Amino acid sequence: MIIDSIQNGIVIDHITAGKAMELYNILGLDKLDCTVAILKNVTSGKLGRKDIIKIDREMELDWDLIGYVDPTITVNIIHDGKLVEKRGLKLPERIRGVLKCKNPRCITSVEQELPQEFLLTDPAKRVYRCIYCETEAGK
Repeated sequence: MIIDSIQNGIVIDHITAGKAMELYNILGLDKLDCTVAILKNVTSGKLGRKDIIKIDREMELDWDLIGYVDPTITVNIIHDGKLVEKRGLKLPERIRGVLKCKNPRCITSVEQELPQEFLLTDPAKRVYRCIYCETEAGK
């Protein structure tokens, strides 16, 4: 299998094996008009197995969203065939516009224009709670 190197683009590396498609869908990579390569179950000395996404284009990414999906991810920015930035991610303190509150009595159920926003309350267990009603977000 031959996957060409990227001249200008992004490599999302160290994705937990099996999570590449979730990230692909959440980031809307299916809407891009450039080459996007998904490598699944790649052998990794550090993780055992991992997924990788290569995007053959520069673009803005939602770092918090990527960190929420998998905080072990490393994002590599490539310019002119050279690595110019390597960014490790972590769980974001707040998530906005991704999760929906499951509490039917939450103000966000009535006031549709309010943003769905969640605060990280337990980093060890990856628990997020609605900032309005404190309901725990479901996975």
